[in-house]
Amino acid sequence: MPNSRIRGTEARVRPLLAALVAGASALALGGCGGSGAGAAPGDDRPVVLTTFTVLADMTRNVAGEHLRVESITKAGAEIHGYEPTPSDVRRAAEADLVLDNGLGLEAWFEQFVEEVEVPHAVVSEGVEDLPITEDAYAGLANPHAWMSPLNAEIYVANIAEALSELDPAHAEDYARNAEAYTAELRQVRDELVAELETLPENQRALVTCEGAFSYLARDAGLQEQYLWAVNAEQQATPQQVADVIEFVERNDVPAVFCESTVSDEPMRQVAESTGARFGGTLYVDSLSEEGGPVPTYLDLLRHDAETIVEGLKGSA
Repeated sequence: MPNSRIRGTEARVRPLLAALVAGASALALGGCGGSGAGAAPGDDRPVVLTTFTVLADMTRNVAGEHLRVESITKAGAEIHGYEPTPSDVRRAAEADLVLDNGLGLEAWFEQFVEEVEVPHAVVSEGVEDLPITEDAYAGLANPHAWMSPLNAEIYVANIAEALSELDPAHAEDYARNAEAYTAELRQVRDELVAELETLPENQRALVTCEGAFSYLARDAGLQEQYLWAVNAEQQATPQQVADVIEFVERNDVPAVFCESTVSDEPMRQVAESTGARFGGTLYVDSLSEEGGPVPTYLDLLRHDAETIVEGLKGSA
């Protein structure tokens, strides 16, 4: 993303990555690779490394027991401005396959792909992207394509293809797993759209902190409004707050929301100024820990749909 903060992050991280990758590669050549960093004793399965937890969950559903799937970022992490650690670089150098979202989401991860000689696949390839329409990002692709279950089917097909190329001996298993998971995605999509279609016409507006719901809003016929386009600065300007307040008042929006990885304080200010409810927390970039509200991607979609409907209907 062409953002001053992210460009600054890249400038700081690139020299560090070059040095760390060289060290990690040397370790791998010295016999520390193969089963990947953090492998349990005796676990010699190939390692697939994803950039964030949503992709890791999708990949595990396709991989089954044949591969070990890990995420660089942890549950609950903000991924847009993430700064890689030495451990991240070592894990990338030792992985057998790296999967990332693409569409400009993980600018910090591009250095890994450039510096580490590891097979790599972009799982959003083939998605018809929607452009960001505001701020400095206007005209760039909105990277949150996985928020549409229809797009997620493309992700799953790309993941299955990448896993089959890595491990051809189990290609049929990956194809079957992908087919079963796709059927689940379609069921969730039907449930999600049916729930959101129950909203009255004057309540069909989704107001959030980040503009991460364009694909979901398109699928469900919702009008979208947000404080900022991308979670880069994670701090709303007075003008952004004023613009959202004006939108909520003009459209009589009953509830507003914010994502789990950023502060909801600016959106609560919108709610207080307009009389709208704060409808709850939505999940986008990260799953929760096991036992939390959204430990899987399918749980994330269901949780967000239910929270939006309950918030806008006033039943939350």
